[in-house]
Amino acid sequence: MARDKKSLFDWLTGSAGADQEYTFDDLETGSGLTQVRSDKRSATIQMKPEAEMPEEPAEGELSVDVYQTPTHIVIKAMIAGVRPEDLDVSITRDMVTIRGKRERHTEGASGDFFFQELYWGSFSRTIVLPQEVEIEEAEATEKHGLLVIRLPKMDKGRQAKLKVRSN
Repeated sequence: MARDKKSLFDWLTGSAGADQEYTFDDLETGSGLTQVRSDKRSATIQMKPEAEMPEEPAEGELSVDVYQTPTHIVIKAMIAGVRPEDLDVSITRDMVTIRGKRERHTEGASGDFFFQELYWGSFSRTIVLPQEVEIEEAEATEKHGLLVIRLPKMDKGRQAKLKVRSN
């Protein structure tokens, strides 16, 4: 009598006879790992071999310095080689997202390089701010490839007098 191969779930949880059904090579290649079912909860996991997975270009993460002064939060990032129209800075009261794209402009063929360490392509970085900022008064400048974003801190102690009108 032929026995069916146990599911990956059975093998991982140590169900009876599962230790003889899979090898570590099966886990790496994904062979036979198409479906996992549980009695009370139903979940289906479909794994494709690596050759079938679409390859998306990896997005780089922008390196930043973030510090504060008594009145501002300051973010600095090296964006050399990025045109201003290829840069997007989005600000909320508690978060900043910087996205951009660095276009590759090379003169040599790929076989001509001794080192190829510079990052080309899309990049992004989201920074959660340590305190809320006044987004209307934020400033961004770029000089010699250095992006500087100055975010005025929200003054929570500031008070304003409200005049009451009668109708």
